Amino acid sequence: MRGFDPEFKDFSDYLRKLAQRVWSRRGLGAGQSIERCWHPGVILRRPEGIGFGPEALRTEVVELVSALPDLEALTEEVVGTGTPRRGLLGAQRLHFTASHAGDGIFGAPTGRPVRFRMLAELHAKDNRVADLWSVRDTGALLNQMGLSVKDWARWRLAGLEPDTQPFRPGVDVQGPYTGQGDQSRWGAGFAELIEEMMGGGFSVAPSRYDPAARLCLPGGEQVRGPEGAERFWLGLRAAFPSARFTIHHRIGAEDPKMPPRAALRWSLDGRHDGWGRFGPPTGAQVHVMGLSQAEFGPRGLRREWSLYDEAAVWMQIHLATGQVAGRTAAAQLSPGAQSG
Repeated sequence: MRGFDPEFKDFSDYLRKLAQRVWSRRGLGAGQSIERCWHPGVILRRPEGIGFGPEALRTEVVELVSALPDLEALTEEVVGTGTPRRGLLGAQRLHFTASHAGDGIFGAPTGRPVRFRMLAELHAKDNRVADLWSVRDTGALLNQMGLSVKDWARWRLAGLEPDTQPFRPGVDVQGPYTGQGDQSRWGAGFAELIEEMMGGGFSVAPSRYDPAARLCLPGGEQVRGPEGAERFWLGLRAAFPSARFTIHHRIGAEDPKMPPRAALRWSLDGRHDGWGRFGPPTGAQVHVMGLSQAEFGPRGLRREWSLYDEAAVWMQIHLATGQVAGRTAAAQLSPGAQSG
């Protein structure tokens, strides 16, 4: 790991320890992980918006931890590519557990236990992360708290900065990482499958997914088999039938004692002009940032994790339709007070 602290055995170890220190140990102070391992100009891209520098990361962590004070993060998987000399890119899958025990962005505490995932891609060189793309399953959080994703998104808009939030191509900037992935056949195969399905070829699912495949999806939803995959991807495409689907990054890995894996970063960009996961068409211009990971077995794709932030999509729909709540609406953020 040339250029990295000797404590890190490899890039997977680096990302695992980094996540543990930031999210579980709150290593946000001077001289801690946030300064040692995050570039001063790091670019953080999340569906809610784009941020710059370690301070943007501090804000995100503190905001989440204030509502979920016992938050714990575990890394389930890291799929990486690149070299320490040129820079490393890792697709990381995190699983969080917590209790909604604090006031904050989710309203008054409910005391309910929550579990949710985050998928991320991080580019690092010389011991510092300089580019980050991440998607948190906000829908799963809200569902477990008894809150409506649609209504929470309307309220959340009042506290966002319209010049940089929600995230969309117009606010993005070019960071140091310009790659599009590697030459892995697993990454290419996963990309081909999703591209074909989003192009209307949903009939390929039975031949490409294991009959017992497990999929973990936005909102904490879990489905099985090719039929579950068809329903998820078809529901997303149906809401945005004319939108442009793009895969921006693809990587894969084959390691001893591990199944072949792949990771994708993708987007869906266009108008909400169809009936699907987001109700009646509104014509809103929407950018969906998505991340996916997969494992493969002898009968095809057997595990998939695909995420986009449902709340960020609703924010863009609300902005286009003029449905933005005032901050006084925060008092209504409690289970049973929401609709839709």
